[in-house]
Amino acid sequence: MGYIRAEEILPVEIIELIQRYVDGANIYIPRKQEHRQEWGAKTAYKCELQTRNQLIYKGYLAGMTASELAKAYYLSEKSIQRIIRQQKMKCELT
Repeated sequence: MGYIRAEEILPVEIIELIQRYVDGANIYIPRKQEHRQEWGAKTAYKCELQTRNQLIYKGYLAGMTASELAKAYYLSEKSIQRIIRQQKMKCELT
């Protein structure tokens, strides 16, 4: 995410007020609650992770071990175990 120079958009009075608290530092100003988007809403990455996690769970159900899955997907065994646990819970709820 890029940044915008304060001088381009804010009045001098507001810049001087902000400088009392953070002189020359970068600060993050969060979006208003009604404008916030869920993580991954702008890209297909969230969908890709869901697909990957489903494939990991299918591999687990087919008999692959957490160690084998970790090597195949370049993840830690703990991550594989967490994904399997999450996928199991999803299947139990449906």
